[in-house]
Amino acid sequence: MSRLAELRTNIARIRDEIEEASLAAGRDVHSIRLMAVSKTHPYEEMALLAEIGQLLFGENRVQEAEGKLAPKEGRTMQVNLIGHLQSNKARKAVSLFDRIDSVDSLRLARRLASLAPAPYPILLEVNTSAEASKHGFDSEDDLFFALDEIALMPNLIIQGLMTLGPLGGTESAIRRSFSHLRSIFERVEQRFCLEHFDELSMGMSGDFRLAILEGSTCVRIGSAIFGERR
Repeated sequence: MSRLAELRTNIARIRDEIEEASLAAGRDVHSIRLMAVSKTHPYEEMALLAEIGQLLFGENRVQEAEGKLAPKEGRTMQVNLIGHLQSNKARKAVSLFDRIDSVDSLRLARRLASLAPAPYPILLEVNTSAEASKHGFDSEDDLFFALDEIALMPNLIIQGLMTLGPLGGTESAIRRSFSHLRSIFERVEQRFCLEHFDELSMGMSGDFRLAILEGSTCVRIGSAIFGERR
């Protein structure tokens, strides 16, 4: 089987599973976007997926993406940064990525706002599982304190929230994590009335079905599409 045929088979299976999960949740499948997480996989495989209509990708590291991505201008695919971003790499990240989904501090938001040449889209990451190994705003209070300032930054467009489910957690723990983010999302909507705030990014290869049940609008799938990391 060619690599294109393999990727086509894998992504068709994932899309079928997303549709099944959306039906189980009583949701419209078109309300859920599929992000192919291409970290450690070459640009050539991203291009193969683009040929069959998969145009949204996620990368974890600025340095890796810099070595493999085509320039953002004229690129047909959308590539978002989903991994932790250090402030000293923010300038390069803004030039490389169409959106940064992992803004996890007020300091980083300020840095991005100072660098963006035009209004730039972001997601705010929340650590809903309270795991010390994860990045993100640690509490709703921390997030709201930051949002009081970030929401007024004209060069940033806050499009939603992102989280990771607990690593190795039980089904109930994973669902609690996702449900918690959905609740925070709803309170942000009510308090800040952000014009473009509509993304709830949660769920990966092992738990995206649970994320869809809890309202995810974007699932981030890597190994189930590409296979194991290179």
